[in-house]
Amino acid sequence: MKRFFALLLGFCLLTPTLSSAQTVARPSLWHVRGPQSDVYLLGSVHILPPGVQWRSQEIEQAIARADTFVFEVPQDEKSIGRLKVMIAAKGMLPPGETLRPMLSKRAQADFDAVLASSGLPASAVERSRPWLAGLQLLFAQIAKHNFAVENGVDSQLAAHAIKAAKPLRYLETIEQQFAVLAPTDRKLEMEQFEAGLVDLKDIAAQVQPMVDAWAAGDQKKLDGLINGDLDRFPAARKALLDDRNRAWLPQISAMLKEKGTFLVTVGAGHLTGPTGLPTLLREAGHEVDGP
Repeated sequence: MKRFFALLLGFCLLTPTLSSAQTVARPSLWHVRGPQSDVYLLGSVHILPPGVQWRSQEIEQAIARADTFVFEVPQDEKSIGRLKVMIAAKGMLPPGETLRPMLSKRAQADFDAVLASSGLPASAVERSRPWLAGLQLLFAQIAKHNFAVENGVDSQLAAHAIKAAKPLRYLETIEQQFAVLAPTDRKLEMEQFEAGLVDLKDIAAQVQPMVDAWAAGDQKKLDGLINGDLDRFPAARKALLDDRNRAWLPQISAMLKEKGTFLVTVGAGHLTGPTGLPTLLREAGHEVDGP
């Protein structure tokens, strides 16, 4: 998904469709070797249709070896409850303001078209800040394809870890991730929202190439699709991907000094290119096997 909503790849690779021929995915897996432990890095798709087979033999072996499962952010009921409180407190426009009049005339036409295709009533988003309205419109489009979070890579791995009584860890708190998702720069927020409206007209056409690249383990193509658009939004890219990757680097380096095996699952956008975690770990002197 290009422009603004491609930025959300820092959180997840959202997939409104997969071609019928692509039911078997073989995403890339990295193996980082430390003095005391092993860390596996897996790029995640948080929302998938049912029936996508992504657990290759290599990934199954990593799952079996893992003592601890690591994710970006907790998704338990307590954390989701805190997220809802933050959205209620910071997701709405000031009293008397509505979203559509804030848009340029061109963007108003795009907004009307996307709203109509989403099936949402105007009242559902008219008081939302642009970042929240963008998410509401995005997930409304995805819901039309009957996708579910429980089919996603993270949800399946978390369920496996809980059933196997394996420890879970997180790289961020729900508050940290929310702070990145809801920018304080209102001008940038509006710019990203207006650009993203163009892509929301046809989500499938925007996302399909990225999904195919992830499913094929084609990191070069995936990096080009993600970073090619992120370069248009350097401030947002820095906040959503680069800064977070660098904040996670010492946490993963610390795991490598512990005893045991860790399976770290993060959004696929965090593992590609020169600022991706595999590259940062190699630059830090760690031995990294993988694409």
